[in-house]
Amino acid sequence: MDMSPGTLVTLVTIITSGIMILLGTITPAIVEGRAVLKALEGMTRQPEVADRIRATLFISMALLESTAIYVLLICLVLLFANPLLDRFF
Repeated sequence: MDMSPGTLVTLVTIITSGIMILLGTITPAIVEGRAVLKALEGMTRQPEVADRIRATLFISMALLESTAIYVLLICLVLLFANPLLDRFF
């Protein structure tokens, strides 16, 4: 199967972006789940500090979710504004 170099770079970029989005979203999802679990455990043990735990949880969830958004941004750049195509071809 003969492919042009541009087609090969595009194919490799698509496959790499798929793997990257898979791994880049699974990891934050697992960590977010653990953070919620620990926050709920802390709230049940000490209900008097539940408001502070909840506020800290919201801030940490926003930071954790931003990693998945960065991965999505990089994947979209690679798919639609591929800098490799301009560099090599």
